[in-house]
Amino acid sequence: MVITALIAIMTVLLLAGTALAHSVFFQCWNNGDGTLSCEGGYTDGASASGATVNVNDDNGTLLFSGKLDKSGELRFNKPSGDFTVTLDGGAGHSVIISSKDIK
Repeated sequence: MVITALIAIMTVLLLAGTALAHSVFFQCWNNGDGTLSCEGGYTDGASASGATVNVNDDNGTLLFSGKLDKSGELRFNKPSGDFTVTLDGGAGHSVIISSKDIK
């Protein structure tokens, strides 16, 4: 009976830890007017406002850096050539999007 109770308590603790975990989401799209928009947040509904977004060319040169606004969005001029857009959501939460994947 004690073992069953311990297993039940451990299961609840493990599930509670999983429920508190969250992942970052990030997407970018072409506005068709020479600009791109990106949006980021966390799967638990938390805002990613203030998170840094960096745009680098294929050589790693920084082309643009900005922060997500209160809505978790950012708009910027589309660079020419190939580039990557990186969201740094802190605590190991980063997402990299290739320009080839932005539609």
